[in-house]
Amino acid sequence: MTPEQKLRSLPSIDALLRRDEVQRLIAKQGRDSVRDRLREVLDEMRAEFRHEPQSSNINGLANAEALTQEAERRLANRFVKRQQALTQRVINATGVVLHTNLGRAPLSQAAIEAITKAASGYCNLEYDLTTGARGKRGSGLESMLRDLLGCDAAAVVNNCAAAVYLTLNTLAEGGEVLVSRGELVEIGGSFRLPDVIAKSGARIREVGTTNRTRLSDFAEAINENTKIILRSHPSNYRIIGFTERPSLAELAQLARERNIPFFEDLGSGALLDLAAIGIPDEPTVQHSLQANVPLLAFSGDKLLGGPQAGIILGQKEFIDRIKRNPMMRAFRVDKLIFSALEATIATYANSKALTELPAIAALQATKEEVARRARNVLRRVRNDKLKLQLLDGNSVVGGGSAPGAVLPTKLISLTSDHLSATEMEAQLRQNTPPIIARIEENKLLVDLRTVSKNEEKELAAALARL
Repeated sequence: MTPEQKLRSLPSIDALLRRDEVQRLIAKQGRDSVRDRLREVLDEMRAEFRHEPQSSNINGLANAEALTQEAERRLANRFVKRQQALTQRVINATGVVLHTNLGRAPLSQAAIEAITKAASGYCNLEYDLTTGARGKRGSGLESMLRDLLGCDAAAVVNNCAAAVYLTLNTLAEGGEVLVSRGELVEIGGSFRLPDVIAKSGARIREVGTTNRTRLSDFAEAINENTKIILRSHPSNYRIIGFTERPSLAELAQLARERNIPFFEDLGSGALLDLAAIGIPDEPTVQHSLQANVPLLAFSGDKLLGGPQAGIILGQKEFIDRIKRNPMMRAFRVDKLIFSALEATIATYANSKALTELPAIAALQATKEEVARRARNVLRRVRNDKLKLQLLDGNSVVGGGSAPGAVLPTKLISLTSDHLSATEMEAQLRQNTPPIIARIEENKLLVDLRTVSKNEEKELAAALARL
């Protein structure tokens, strides 16, 4: 068939809509949606005939029925891709505990149940059950944070970048922010701290050098335009060697003496000392509060182990000003986030964080524990085409937290004579649920540290099908 004949042989939309396979798609996706995607498919095929008749992958199709089947295949593929783009559960077998691309910290069972209850009907988001009057959003969580951490007040926004922006916009708009040159970081996704500061309406005044900044550098930089001193924790990078930076207590003291707010962007938000599990340099929120830091912010979905949020703690006078900022409404969180955060903080208050928060439990799992689980998975896999081995390796924290920390682990290594590592990785991604693994040295590697125990059966079944 010539390209012109093939163009005339393309099926009509009405004819395609009557096909059995298309009818099944209509039952799931709706007639209008299927019709619109069919138009896209036929336009795509026409363009290939007209502009790339020799190189088109449909050039070899010999008759109208083959063209019709190709149109059906492309239509189905469009809906598969759309489904894959939707937010869904995946099995994280990468060994990256706080995997930003995979949603960072998985929620605890208590947080999931709290979200379900809040979402199942109405809730007292801004209603005071004691007085029967309008209440304040987040007042219950604020009380929990005060009790747990001893802070004066708290505010919650939708992420830590928003917390930094809102704080600087409230306290430093039109003035200067003093920040060490070594702390002007990029925080992920091309969002850079200098850009956030600039959008807040403040101006950066760089202090010291990249590797060495002294307290005297801050003291000498203070002038009539100074509105705030900012400390940014290097949670996603390390400067080593010939380095120096003032302590939190020293900066807090200087700020008090000069009557200037001091704000720490703490980042990861650890409430537990993680040194015992191989993460020695991650400061806790309590450490900052004990150093008399008057205002600090951290993430909810990193080492805290909760949902995405930016939590601001500090002196009531500063928090009250932040809450009155008109932009607070733009950054506020909803009932589901408050519910999950309350359940997460309650886990710390009940001293159950080590066992009930999935991210914390994964971080503290020993190499021997991971190896034992890996062997259990291997016993379930019946696949003579695969070569399965246990190898020593390392897991990482991820999420821009503790970049220098590595956690010894045992990896399941998969090689095959009939599939490459790339092909096996792709097949696992197409699994239901998708399984995300990693490739090193032409081996597909699976790390059980980030696989929950109730996902082991699904993982083993998927490996057996490779």
